Amino acid sequence: MKDFSALEKKLDIKFKNKDLLIQAFVHRSFLNENPDFHLFHNERLEFLGDAVLELIVTEELYKNYPQKLEGELTNWRAALVNAKMLANIAQKIELNNFILLSKGEIKEKGKARQYILADAFEALTGAIYLDRGYKVCREFIKKYLMEELPKILKECLFRDDKSRFQEQAQEKVGITPNYRVLKEHGPDHAKQFVIGVFLDKELIASGKGSSKQEAEEQAAKNALETKNW
Repeated sequence: MKDFSALEKKLDIKFKNKDLLIQAFVHRSFLNENPDFHLFHNERLEFLGDAVLELIVTEELYKNYPQKLEGELTNWRAALVNAKMLANIAQKIELNNFILLSKGEIKEKGKARQYILADAFEALTGAIYLDRGYKVCREFIKKYLMEELPKILKECLFRDDKSRFQEQAQEKVGITPNYRVLKEHGPDHAKQFVIGVFLDKELIASGKGSSKQEAEEQAAKNALETKNW
């Protein structure tokens, strides 16, 4: 078993329930090869962590930038909580050393590993929230994620296709785009998603990806081309 006490020391967060910390790093594929492992995979913690992360980032932006409008803050938040950013932070704090994967998944590189890292960061956020509460969780997010905001603003990294399409749609037709899963297929550890972007009830374009976020980004890119915006 990996030495999770080393991670506690690195993060300066001592867990009361060590199993909660370990569970944040249990990938579904690991359980396929180790069905008798005493913990469940990390997807429920990831689900919780995603919501906690968004709340904390939203609260920090709301408090620290009182003059900024909702649309701008939404774009900044999207740049902070996207999979690429979370994977980069996870690499910086070396979460990769703690993820429990199947032998086959260990060999995966590129985007597949990026999403595993991002998911682990979200699951860890959920575990910190459950074990140590909102205050400790907020300090963790401020320390490792919010410090990236100056770079995002300096390099305009918040202007992704999804943000651009939302800006254009609100400006030109007064509608906020919404995204819906049209199709998903493949095994749990290698799912493929097809997501449509709609203006009201009208399907404008669709996109494919190995995560919902990636498919939404592709759908937004295609929608910009379709609308010639």
